[in-house]
Amino acid sequence: MIAVKYQTVSIGEASRLTGASIKQIRFWSDKGMIPEPERVVCGERSYRQFSEADLENIKSVKSFLDEGYTLQASARKANEERRKSK
Repeated sequence: MIAVKYQTVSIGEASRLTGASIKQIRFWSDKGMIPEPERVVCGERSYRQFSEADLENIKSVKSFLDEGYTLQASARKANEERRKSK
């Protein structure tokens, strides 16, 4: 069996995969509602790179928001789920 290393994805791809907008993901990240993603530095710029765990967390936050929870409650519930799954 060959082990495949999961690659990180850009914020645009994270948006496409999770259903959350790029603007939402940036806001949630900047406000500490989701864990800070890795950053890749390219010249003078840095780009967010999201792991599989990051994507699952974003999906959870989005799901709770869609159910009617506030952003803070959604982030708290998503983080609780993440801790339980470890």
